[in-house]
Amino acid sequence: MSPSPTDTTTPPEGRITSLARGPLLLIGIDRPAKRNGFTPAMMRALAEAYTRLDDDPALRVGVLHAHGEHFTAGLDLPSFAPLMQRGESPVPHGLVDPLNLGDPGWRRRTKPMVVAVKGITFTLGIELMLAADIVVAADDCRFSQLEVARGIMATGGATLRMAERAGLGNALLHLLTGDEFDSAEALRLHFVQRVVPAGQELDEALRIANQIAKQAPLAVIASRLNALKAVEQGPMVAMAEFDATQQRLALSEDAAEGVAAFREKRPPAFKGR
Repeated sequence: MSPSPTDTTTPPEGRITSLARGPLLLIGIDRPAKRNGFTPAMMRALAEAYTRLDDDPALRVGVLHAHGEHFTAGLDLPSFAPLMQRGESPVPHGLVDPLNLGDPGWRRRTKPMVVAVKGITFTLGIELMLAADIVVAADDCRFSQLEVARGIMATGGATLRMAERAGLGNALLHLLTGDEFDSAEALRLHFVQRVVPAGQELDEALRIANQIAKQAPLAVIASRLNALKAVEQGPMVAMAEFDATQQRLALSEDAAEGVAAFREKRPPAFKGR
């Protein structure tokens, strides 16, 4: 299944589609004529979509997917080269950074992001999925972190997150050779969490996202941020937040609803407050 944008004419510089479906925000990479290669305009639009997800209280989970046959071939280097040479970002300060690197001036995403990848998933595509939370891959995926073959370095998080997920040796195997690997290897390295037959990746991502959206939103965000803090800053730092976070959550309306639903043997109706 592939949500169709209202306007089916994709501009040459590409675009990012956004479709709210209940508590989910479906964010689509749309430049299939160029294997969804990212232009600066697309990167800015992606940041705007991520910012919409975080800022809209009605939205609980993002689902990043792609139109066409491929997730993305990565950056459209000719359009990005001038920005790289000047050391500039296409994403204005104040927006949520889709790569979630924590650079000063850009916001970090708080709500969960599930990604469905398929076909060619190169460079930026890998970094976007590693920056998300849960990844569903089609079994026809082709992955490559090939910046070294272009004379540049992966600076969207691959050097950090590939090593954290797979160990230094496994990360360097792919970072230094720029080789192509498949979905089975990506699963082995913990870069993706599920592999499904091609064509089913978005359905599975939506299933997972809807399951997350049924849970208490404040608890989901707190759990995600605490796990991320444990990875980035260490378990002791994350553990230091346990008591204060649990007290805050226990005093929420959602916690009261969770207890009431348990007593009344019914599904809870969480409101995110």
